[in-house]
Amino acid sequence: MYKHMLVPTDGSPLSTAAVENSLSFAKEIGAKVTLLTVIEPFHILSANAEQLAGTRSTYEEHAKAEAETHLAGLKEKAGSMGVACEAVHAVSGEPYQCIIDTAVENNCDLIAMASHGRRGVSALVLGSVTMKVLTHSKIPVLVYR
Repeated sequence: MYKHMLVPTDGSPLSTAAVENSLSFAKEIGAKVTLLTVIEPFHILSANAEQLAGTRSTYEEHAKAEAETHLAGLKEKAGSMGVACEAVHAVSGEPYQCIIDTAVENNCDLIAMASHGRRGVSALVLGSVTMKVLTHSKIPVLVYR
């Protein structure tokens, strides 16, 4: 069975539910978990309000602090469940590739993540990090919806 799961999270309610399900699964099978949050790099031209309101350093400090706070809470939850857990964050413009690379670097044998389940035009326009991970990963992927 699986020994080490990578569980990416973006802080959304759907992603947080996937983390909780993944932690329960990890406890059942005796696997350890690495939690990952991928931070989008600062862009000068952006529709993201956080990036428009401040400088690069302000954005990076805020994004890092937010990621660390989010991951610390999830890591604490894992600890209370008796699941061995690490938490990491990374900056990448290609979250799907960062997820795959992190899984490989940490010798994970399963990636467990949420999918928003977009279909049709919204799936084509917005793309899907989960779909890209499914398409490009050589490591099995468990998708929560």
